[in-house]
Amino acid sequence: MRRLPVYLLLDTSGSMRGEPIAALNVGVQSMLQALRRDPYALETVHLSLITFDREARELFPLTPLEQVQVPEIEVPESGPTFLGAALALLIERAGQDVLRSSPGQRGDWLPLVFVMTDGSPSDVQAYREACATIRRGGFGNVVACAAGPKARHEPLRELTDTVVALDTLDGTAFAEFFRWVSASIAMGSQSAGAAGSNSLPPLPKEITVAM
Repeated sequence: MRRLPVYLLLDTSGSMRGEPIAALNVGVQSMLQALRRDPYALETVHLSLITFDREARELFPLTPLEQVQVPEIEVPESGPTFLGAALALLIERAGQDVLRSSPGQRGDWLPLVFVMTDGSPSDVQAYREACATIRRGGFGNVVACAAGPKARHEPLRELTDTVVALDTLDGTAFAEFFRWVSASIAMGSQSAGAAGSNSLPPLPKEITVAM
């Protein structure tokens, strides 16, 4: 069975302390529960989680969905938003993890990437270099979510044309976002990885297309 690699990149900078990080933890767990109820996702999806604040961390590598154990996601007291470092880590890990097709074997489907941030990148040069690499190919759908009123949309458009927005950082908004992410991943798994496809499910009312 060909794998559908899925990478989540989540902002854990200081501004996420309190209700936002609690809502994020609940949302990730709800997403996992929903995906595990989908037989196609359970067969194909392999998930990795990267967090970023003053450094980028791989909380767990690409792992079969049924084996994923998500640790409690925490936030430092304060710190910048090194999204560029997180994207560089994504590029490195995907280069190592994703099986490419060869004459003797069929590789994995193109990875899906979901990025959520409540601010803008602090490491601007590293961010722009990573965006250019990702734009050159090797990934399937790349979705960026600008979460909350302080999130800037413009930098995210350097990464992807698919930028969505959450007006608030409360539990309801986060729950809807991760429900939509799980539906997007399930759609990808059911359409055999959606290689070369940009199809995503309709956005719920809590999520808007970033203008």
